[in-house]
Amino acid sequence: MQPDGPVLGIETSCDETASALLAADGQVLAEAVLSQQDHAPYGGVVPEIAARAHLDHLPRLVADVLARGGASPAALGAVAATAGPGLIGGLLVGSGFAKGLALAHGLPFVAVNHLEAHALTVRLPGLVPGGVDFPYLLLLVSGGHCQCVSVEGVGRHLRLGGTIDDAAGEAFDKAAKLLGLGWPGGPALERLAAAGDPHRHPLPRPLLGRPGCDFSFSGLKTAVAHLLAREPAARPADVAAAFQAAVAAVMADRADHAMRMFAATHAARTLVVAGGVAANAALRAALAGAAARHGFTLHAPPLRLCGDNAVMVAWCGIERLRRGLTDPLDHAPRPRWPLESLAA
Repeated sequence: MQPDGPVLGIETSCDETASALLAADGQVLAEAVLSQQDHAPYGGVVPEIAARAHLDHLPRLVADVLARGGASPAALGAVAATAGPGLIGGLLVGSGFAKGLALAHGLPFVAVNHLEAHALTVRLPGLVPGGVDFPYLLLLVSGGHCQCVSVEGVGRHLRLGGTIDDAAGEAFDKAAKLLGLGWPGGPALERLAAAGDPHRHPLPRPLLGRPGCDFSFSGLKTAVAHLLAREPAARPADVAAAFQAAVAAVMADRADHAMRMFAATHAARTLVVAGGVAANAALRAALAGAAARHGFTLHAPPLRLCGDNAVMVAWCGIERLRRGLTDPLDHAPRPRWPLESLAA
């Protein structure tokens, strides 16, 4: 089923309030992302503050996107909103707003899985010449998620491995906090690491060389804390560079194992990295090297589409609509929603 008008996407799963309008063929007509700044004093996202901020800003963002995209609510082909996983307060705000629009104007509603939206971003027309075909191997790395997935199709995902403790983005933020960089810490740590020596402080590479493609970052984060306690005069840039190098090495090693697993059952040789941490240049370089060694082609979204955004939500909605997949207005948002459960 091809949408008979542009599709509005809404993203409110964490601390970004976002809206986007895409034509039925995937052309981005307008987009907006508001990154909340109210959480910095707390060193992390406060769910209640995030939900209230979504409630305050979402109506204005949607109205702005519709105006810039030249569409009225009645002219929409559908409304898609993130319905999980994420912080339940924000999910209720975004999906509730989307359902209200759908109900008022008789529009189809699509409840989007946030992880699938990240997974399908590289299929957005114009990002990759010819588009990325199914199947492909996905390394999804963000503040809350870290997993290797065989993406077989829309709604068809096979998890090959994942984190057994912290996600990569969470580890970046915690290491940055230990270095006094504030929040969000990942981008600040990357900037600081550019001026450091990654070999000055040897740090552990958790699970390096182990079978499978699971991840563990809790021990690495603890090693940074012990290093700073043991050497309070350590140069912060060197510590940041060492931490970033350790994460990149682990990621490349885990991707190496995942590519072997994927290649054993698939002829395709495509590796996709997505999620907020996919914006890290050191990680991209390490994964590009690993992909080249296995004869894989590495694809990653442009930087603006690595973090949480509504373009990916609207596009995921279009992908699902094309397959006749819509959701009832009583669909309940869920804080936990594993990718592999979509097949049901």
